[in-house]
Amino acid sequence: MGEEYKAKIFKSGNSLALRLPKALGLQEGEEMTLVPHDDGSFSFWRQDRAREVLMGLYGSMSAGFMADGRDDTAQAERDWSRDATQAA
Repeated sequence: MGEEYKAKIFKSGNSLALRLPKALGLQEGEEMTLVPHDDGSFSFWRQDRAREVLMGLYGSMSAGFMADGRDDTAQAERDWSRDATQAA
């Protein structure tokens, strides 16, 4: 793990913003992907690196991951006779 930085959230218009240190090497206007996790933490990366991040997940699962298959998922019965453009 690299250096640790602390930042404060502040209000900017009707949004919240997080000021990131220049030392992170980010540029103004760069688009980021932000992913919240169940434990309250977040991951973020440059949008132009999204494919690289996704490919980095390849092979990261344990050898036994889904060894028993993924099981059947119960599906609700659907009425395919109704036109999808009609209001429910």
